[in-house]
Amino acid sequence: METPKDFLYTKEHEWVKVEEGRIRVGITDFAQSELGDIVFVELPEAGTEVKAGEPFGSVESVKTVSELYAPVSGKVVEVNEELGDHPEFVNESPYEKAWMIVVEPSDPDELKKLLSADEYSEWISEKE
Repeated sequence: METPKDFLYTKEHEWVKVEEGRIRVGITDFAQSELGDIVFVELPEAGTEVKAGEPFGSVESVKTVSELYAPVSGKVVEVNEELGDHPEFVNESPYEKAWMIVVEPSDPDELKKLLSADEYSEWISEKE
Protein backbone atom coordinates (compact mmCIF):
# COMPACT_ATOMS: atom_id res chain seq x y z
CA MET A 1 0.00 0.00 0.00
CA GLU A 2 1.32 3.39 -1.01
CA THR A 3 1.56 6.29 1.49
CA PRO A 4 3.61 9.20 0.04
CA LYS A 5 5.94 10.63 2.70
CA ASP A 6 5.49 14.28 1.68
CA PHE A 7 1.68 14.24 2.14
CA LEU A 8 -0.42 14.71 5.28
CA TYR A 9 -3.37 12.49 6.21
CA THR A 10 -6.64 12.43 8.14
CA LYS A 11 -8.07 9.58 10.21
CA GLU A 12 -10.97 9.60 7.74
CA HIS A 13 -8.46 8.53 5.02
CA GLU A 14 -8.08 11.76 3.04
CA TRP A 15 -4.64 12.83 1.89
CA VAL A 16 -3.39 16.41 1.69
CA LYS A 17 -0.62 17.77 -0.52
CA VAL A 18 0.45 21.30 0.38
CA GLU A 19 1.12 23.39 -2.77
CA GLU A 20 2.16 27.03 -2.39
CA GLY A 21 -0.47 28.05 0.14
CA ARG A 22 -3.18 25.79 -1.25
CA ILE A 23 -3.91 22.17 -0.49
CA ARG A 24 -4.83 19.37 -2.89
CA VAL A 25 -7.10 16.68 -1.40
CA GLY A 26 -7.95 13.09 -2.31
CA ILE A 27 -8.52 9.73 -0.67
CA THR A 28 -5.76 7.35 0.29
CA ASP A 29 -4.69 4.11 -1.35
CA PHE A 30 -5.90 2.33 1.80
CA ALA A 31 -9.37 3.91 1.49
CA GLN A 32 -9.82 3.04 -2.17
CA SER A 33 -8.70 -0.57 -1.55
CA GLU A 34 -11.20 -0.91 1.32
CA LEU A 35 -14.04 0.59 -0.76
CA GLY A 36 -13.51 -1.54 -3.86
CA ASP A 37 -14.35 -0.37 -7.38
CA ILE A 38 -15.39 3.29 -7.35
CA VAL A 39 -18.35 3.93 -9.67
CA PHE A 40 -19.30 7.55 -8.84
CA VAL A 41 -17.68 10.61 -7.24
CA GLU A 42 -19.70 13.60 -6.00
CA LEU A 43 -17.70 16.80 -5.43
CA PRO A 44 -18.59 20.40 -4.56
CA GLU A 45 -18.41 23.26 -7.04
CA ALA A 46 -15.49 25.69 -7.07
CA GLY A 47 -16.25 28.57 -4.72
CA THR A 48 -17.85 26.33 -2.07
CA GLU A 49 -16.72 26.90 1.52
CA VAL A 50 -15.69 23.73 3.37
CA LYS A 51 -15.20 23.23 7.10
CA ALA A 52 -12.57 20.97 8.65
CA GLY A 53 -14.04 17.63 9.69
CA GLU A 54 -17.29 18.11 7.78
CA PRO A 55 -18.39 16.29 4.59
CA PHE A 56 -17.63 17.96 1.25
CA GLY A 57 -18.66 15.16 -1.10
CA SER A 58 -18.89 11.40 -1.45
CA VAL A 59 -17.56 8.40 -3.32
CA GLU A 60 -19.76 5.49 -4.31
CA SER A 61 -18.35 2.02 -4.79
CA VAL A 62 -19.98 -1.26 -5.69
CA LYS A 63 -20.05 -1.94 -1.91
CA THR A 64 -21.11 1.35 -0.30
CA VAL A 65 -21.29 5.15 -0.35
CA SER A 66 -18.70 6.97 1.78
CA GLU A 67 -18.57 10.62 2.74
CA LEU A 68 -15.46 12.69 2.03
CA TYR A 69 -14.35 14.93 4.91
CA ALA A 70 -12.58 18.27 4.55
CA PRO A 71 -9.13 18.13 6.18
CA VAL A 72 -9.11 21.93 6.64
CA SER A 73 -11.54 24.83 6.39
CA GLY A 74 -11.44 27.14 3.40
CA LYS A 75 -12.67 27.79 -0.12
CA VAL A 76 -12.66 25.21 -2.90
CA VAL A 77 -10.74 26.85 -5.75
CA GLU A 78 -10.45 23.87 -8.10
CA VAL A 79 -12.37 20.62 -8.65
CA ASN A 80 -11.18 17.54 -10.56
CA GLU A 81 -13.97 17.41 -13.16
CA GLU A 82 -12.39 14.33 -14.82
CA LEU A 83 -13.60 12.15 -11.95
CA GLY A 84 -17.19 12.64 -13.15
CA ASP A 85 -16.37 10.67 -16.32
CA HIS A 86 -13.57 8.56 -14.85
CA PRO A 87 -14.34 7.52 -11.24
CA GLU A 88 -12.02 4.54 -11.78
CA PHE A 89 -9.06 6.96 -11.43
CA VAL A 90 -9.65 6.74 -7.66
CA ASN A 91 -8.71 3.05 -7.77
CA GLU A 92 -6.03 3.34 -10.45
CA SER A 93 -4.18 6.46 -9.29
CA PRO A 94 -5.36 7.74 -5.88
CA TYR A 95 -2.44 10.19 -5.43
CA GLU A 96 -2.06 11.56 -8.96
CA LYS A 97 -5.05 11.44 -11.34
CA ALA A 98 -7.67 11.13 -8.57
CA TRP A 99 -7.09 14.32 -6.59
CA MET A 100 -10.53 15.68 -5.79
CA ILE A 101 -10.41 19.33 -4.77
CA VAL A 102 -7.94 22.15 -4.18
CA VAL A 103 -8.68 24.31 -1.14
CA GLU A 104 -7.41 27.74 -0.19
CA PRO A 105 -7.23 27.25 3.61
CA SER A 106 -8.73 29.91 5.85
CA ASP A 107 -6.66 28.70 8.84
CA PRO A 108 -3.32 27.12 7.84
CA ASP A 109 -2.78 26.09 11.49
CA GLU A 110 -5.37 23.34 10.93
CA LEU A 111 -2.68 21.49 8.95
CA LYS A 112 -0.86 20.88 12.24
CA LYS A 113 -3.71 18.58 13.32
CA LEU A 114 -3.16 16.20 10.38
CA LEU A 115 -1.09 13.02 10.50
CA SER A 116 2.32 12.47 8.91
CA ALA A 117 2.72 9.47 6.57
CA ASP A 118 4.31 7.45 9.39
CA GLU A 119 1.56 8.37 11.86
CA TYR A 120 -1.13 7.47 9.31
CA SER A 121 0.51 4.13 8.46
CA GLU A 122 0.76 3.29 12.14
CA TRP A 123 -2.86 4.33 12.73
CA ILE A 124 -4.25 2.12 9.94
CA SER A 125 -2.10 -0.83 10.98
CA GLU A 126 -3.72 -0.62 14.44
CA LYS A 127 -7.17 -0.74 12.81
CA GLU A 128 -6.49 -3.90 10.79
